[in-house]
Amino acid sequence: MDVPMIDIQTIAEASLRGDALETRSLLQEWLADAPVLAQIARPRSDDGDVLAVSASLVELLAERLGQPAPNWTQKIPAVREPLFLLRSARTMTRLRDLCRNESPEAFRKRGLFVPPNYLSFA
Repeated sequence: MDVPMIDIQTIAEASLRGDALETRSLLQEWLADAPVLAQIARPRSDDGDVLAVSASLVELLAERLGQPAPNWTQKIPAVREPLFLLRSARTMTRLRDLCRNESPEAFRKRGLFVPPNYLSFA
């Protein structure tokens, strides 16, 4: 049985579903291969939300790992409407406020909101 290949688009799609556990699991598995982030290809998707989340994830990881992000991330614009990537932030006022106020810049500049420790390694 072939195991599906994990890529940044797959991780972004899990994040868009609001599934933090799946997102973290996919991310850990993907990072186990020690990707060189500057070489990560732009997702093939034409979905603006998928591209924005993908770019934000790569930029966040690049910052945390001290690596440069690929050039394509700079060309990805904000989403049309603000998105909260944690299901619970969609209904919990305090968490939503925390995400709005302290979301990492890689996400906030694209209208995406997550807590400051989103997908932290520790």
